[in-house]
Amino acid sequence: MKTIPERFDSPIARLRWVLKALRAPDGCPWDREQTLKTIEPCLQEECYELLDAMAGDDLPHHREELGDVLLQVLFQCDIREEQGAFGFDDVVNALADKLIRRHPHVFAEASAADGEQALKNWERIKQTERRSPKASALDGVPHALPALLRAQRTQHKAAKVGFDWKDAEGPDAKLDEEIAELRAAIRAGDPDAIADEFGDTLFTLVNLARHLGLDAETALRAATDKFARRFRAVEQRVKASGRDMAALDLAALDAVWDAVKKEDGGAK
Repeated sequence: MKTIPERFDSPIARLRWVLKALRAPDGCPWDREQTLKTIEPCLQEECYELLDAMAGDDLPHHREELGDVLLQVLFQCDIREEQGAFGFDDVVNALADKLIRRHPHVFAEASAADGEQALKNWERIKQTERRSPKASALDGVPHALPALLRAQRTQHKAAKVGFDWKDAEGPDAKLDEEIAELRAAIRAGDPDAIADEFGDTLFTLVNLARHLGLDAETALRAATDKFARRFRAVEQRVKASGRDMAALDLAALDAVWDAVKKEDGGAK
């Protein structure tokens, strides 16, 4: 059994001690076995759980999920430190340096009249930091982002260098074109073409959302939440009537759905 020190210089020092104890030769077998690859799903899951917590008003839950994400950051720092690459202090110092460097209107003589100008300063400095023969305006968009969010970020970066429609009429007309091509692919029965045109249609929808001032990821999440809420209500109504969902035909289920939808805000 490890003896826990009575005092630590700070809460973060206490947490780092705990994690190093877990990774020590006489620590936890599971923690010692973990690599950057094995904890990748944990990081993804914890980030989504944090996003859920942020959407609610359960403050203890929010605090807990922030801690879980911090755990993943520290875990990766410890793994890299064991490899002789870098440690937590290196990450913190590099982050502070970057924040100072990219905010010259705060820490130097540059100026920023508003948030938009501050963001432009940030992006301009970011581009100078990444200059290379293969540099692209699309650099910095993580490939692992959720598909809708990645499409939106990619389009946004392309728009910054002028590759964009001037208003929503462009992507709106493009959507009609893509849907027509998708329908043609469906009629032809070509699976590869269907997948390709379906992707183009989704990408264009994201572009239209962006020009309408909408976040496609948020809009789809809200639509999915709405469907789930109404579907659960349908389940409860069918169950209360003594019937089985699987035994009803689509017409009967649609009738219950329409009743639920009417009470839940009509056609919304």
